[in-house]
Amino acid sequence: MKQSRRQFLMTTGVGIGGFAVSGLLPGGGIISSVLAADVVDPLAPKQPHFPAKIKSVIWLHQDGAPSTLDLFDYKPELVKRAGQEVPASFLKGIKTSTQGGVGKLFASNRTWKQYGESGAWFSDLVPNIAQHADKIAFIKSSTTVGATHDISILKLNTGDLQPGRPSLGAWITYALGSANPDLPPYVVLYNGKKEPTGGSVNWSSGFLPAVYQGTAFRPGPVPILNVERPELVGAGQQRENLDLLARLNRHQASQHPEDTELQARLNSYELAYRMETSAPEAVNLNKESDATKALYGLDNEATKAYGTNLLRARRLVERGVRFIQVVTGPQDIKGQERNWDAHEDLEDNHGTHARSVDKPIAGLLADLEARGLLETTLVVWTSEFGRTPYGQSGNGRDHNPWGYTQWLAGGGVKAGYTFGETDELGLQSQGKKVDTYDLHATVLQLFGLDHLKTIYMQKGRAERPTVVYGEVVKELLV
Repeated sequence: MKQSRRQFLMTTGVGIGGFAVSGLLPGGGIISSVLAADVVDPLAPKQPHFPAKIKSVIWLHQDGAPSTLDLFDYKPELVKRAGQEVPASFLKGIKTSTQGGVGKLFASNRTWKQYGESGAWFSDLVPNIAQHADKIAFIKSSTTVGATHDISILKLNTGDLQPGRPSLGAWITYALGSANPDLPPYVVLYNGKKEPTGGSVNWSSGFLPAVYQGTAFRPGPVPILNVERPELVGAGQQRENLDLLARLNRHQASQHPEDTELQARLNSYELAYRMETSAPEAVNLNKESDATKALYGLDNEATKAYGTNLLRARRLVERGVRFIQVVTGPQDIKGQERNWDAHEDLEDNHGTHARSVDKPIAGLLADLEARGLLETTLVVWTSEFGRTPYGQSGNGRDHNPWGYTQWLAGGGVKAGYTFGETDELGLQSQGKKVDTYDLHATVLQLFGLDHLKTIYMQKGRAERPTVVYGEVVKELLV
């Protein structure tokens, strides 16, 4: 089918004006980045701007915002001043409090130790992760904007406080394409009975073509609904049906080249056809050894659900999936399904949640290293914000966007390294702060992508992943 010049430009995903910035796109231009066929494959592999340090990211979102003061950020001064009012000097620069106002300083009942040659501090909540201290690069001066979960989770994943921008995984998929044509290049894993907080907008493609959005794999033995061929439909019949549907859709697409949903549907039908065998195999753990399953905690009900997702994440990395977003599910806390959001009962909440993720995360790091995958995989432990050193409801903590800890491990980062710090109480970041935009810029850098040159033309504006912000945290990189 012959295409007009306008149709070609639209279906390549570059759009009108694309040639003007083609030199900024991965691969150095249109011809090396896309395929000039009747229907261009938007997921065709593309070259990065410069040699990449990593091939995949496993993005571990701790939904609900754990208190990193009780996990990784040891503050003796907080223990010393527990029960006192927060000194005014520590509140300087904070214009408004969060949900519950400023309470008295609260120190939970934690035991702290230093681990590894790096001497990093870990609490007794995460003894298994602590064994990998010398693999981890901590960011202890993390900050964000907003102090409500939906808004800050959206910013964590898309860089904006309102829906409409692409998620980081979508940007990476747009820039690099797929490394495995039989699996989605961007997968979301979660456990629990429903989608994570904020839902699919957090793995949306935003204003990018819809084909770049994440694919959610549901919990349980059938993570992708309706991917199997119906029993009464033969393989040949299915192939003929798909070919006819593709011809009809291509004809419709030629009339509406700006309709990216239709383009995504064309691609998704073919991907679903290939996934009939590849997807079930990718997430099937039957061939994993008992020792590997135990490493991830699949032999314990407390760790089985999250461990299953992390073992699936490792298998997806092995199969070339570029971005795997893993979101923690709720846990039963005194008869209620709750995430890490501990406004009260911090001990019960964090004790339960830490127990569910500590061994699986440690198992993931050990397994990736043993298989030679950690060198080309980046593991990101993150959340929407942290929690305050002052208490709430007597035994909980409020939201804290002003200073908290995140960490990275794997390809291209300094192992056993700590960047930045919070004040003596753990309330505000000190010195050079690391915002969500900086984290995104750093992840893109490790993929071989310059965040300033990863461009998509949207309504005449050159959009990029970090909006108009962001700086690579070079101190974290080797």
